[in-house]
Amino acid sequence: MRLFIAICLSEEMQKALVTCMHDLKKQGVEGNYVPARNLHMTLAFIGEYDDPGKIKEIIRNVPVPQCRLALSEKGNFGNILWAGVKGNQKLKTYVKDLRTALKEGGIPFGNDKFVPHITLIRKTSAKKPYQVHLPKAEMTLKKVSLMKSEMKNGKVIYREM
Repeated sequence: MRLFIAICLSEEMQKALVTCMHDLKKQGVEGNYVPARNLHMTLAFIGEYDDPGKIKEIIRNVPVPQCRLALSEKGNFGNILWAGVKGNQKLKTYVKDLRTALKEGGIPFGNDKFVPHITLIRKTSAKKPYQVHLPKAEMTLKKVSLMKSEMKNGKVIYREM
């Protein structure tokens, strides 16, 4: 099964991002928009792995710091447009500790540099310049989740395990 560890977003954060994506659509920005139910912040991408219990145990053993997360700047990785999340040092330290625990547990994961962000559009293209208007939104980090990525009726669905 295809797994990743993520922060599920608050309703306020989701609504703000959906508003931003509607605005981008109105401006003619094309691409594969992430459905509202799939919006999240990935902390560690694991990929194909068959022992979710082992990962859940690691998540339980690395204490999640309570901290505020707020939407900040926008950015992109190639043709992926994302909303930045202004976290704080607690979040970055937590991700470092979580990834260290995964490594020590022998669980393979994508060890790319952690950039706190939420993907909005994949394979984006715009025929003219556009503005990204990110509404103000904040949430308190209380937990992280092990997520499963599945195909249902030709669509990718992320499900909390």
